[in-house]
Amino acid sequence: MKEVLQKLANLQYIDSRIDEIKQLRGDLPEDILDIETDIARNEAKLARLEQEEKDLSVELNSLELEVESSIDKVKKYEDQQLSVRNNREYDALTKEIEVQKQVIEKSKARIEEIKKRKEAIGPEIEEARENLAHTQELHAQKQNSLKEVMKSTEEEENLLLDKRKEVEEGIDARYLRNYNRLRDGLQNGMAVVAMDRGAALGMALPPQVQVEVRRMNKIIFDENSGRIVVDQSFFDKAKEQLTI
Repeated sequence: MKEVLQKLANLQYIDSRIDEIKQLRGDLPEDILDIETDIARNEAKLARLEQEEKDLSVELNSLELEVESSIDKVKKYEDQQLSVRNNREYDALTKEIEVQKQVIEKSKARIEEIKKRKEAIGPEIEEARENLAHTQELHAQKQNSLKEVMKSTEEEENLLLDKRKEVEEGIDARYLRNYNRLRDGLQNGMAVVAMDRGAALGMALPPQVQVEVRRMNKIIFDENSGRIVVDQSFFDKAKEQLTI
């Protein structure tokens, strides 16, 4: 049973160290994903504004040509009125002139709207570009920070994962399932804890439990937390064997 307890302590020691390494990375991976979402949002906004600016320019050019065409038509129809032979022809030309004048009026009104929008959209595009540049710069900084942390811990983590696999293979499936179930259900991932001065994680253990833990001949569960409690010597040995 001592061998089983030692392997469980070894597994916990390895997992705790892997947890510490992951904590060094902190929220960087999540931060990077959030920033990438912001980048996509800013890119979409910038693309939308730039497309709107292009569409406005195209529409403005079309309307200006339309105004020029309508002015030419008005002039032509007015010239034709001077040579008409009857009132019917004169009235028809008058109607055409009114139609073209309405086109000119509507087009000029829309041209003014477009010009105002183009004046407003310029600063919006500039702001969108600045926001995009800022988020891209922040993304690069976070990526570099994560790379530095990964570089400094990757080798140790890989070695620990290899050792974990070795230790795992040597543990009976029943004990391993129980260990993983405990670890998954605990916030700090401490499925196996050491008894230190009659307490486990600061919680005093009953005298009889302390005696049983020191005997090292069976698995002892803390009645309050459900964790496996082992003698401190198992973790001391794990540290001695597994420290990288």
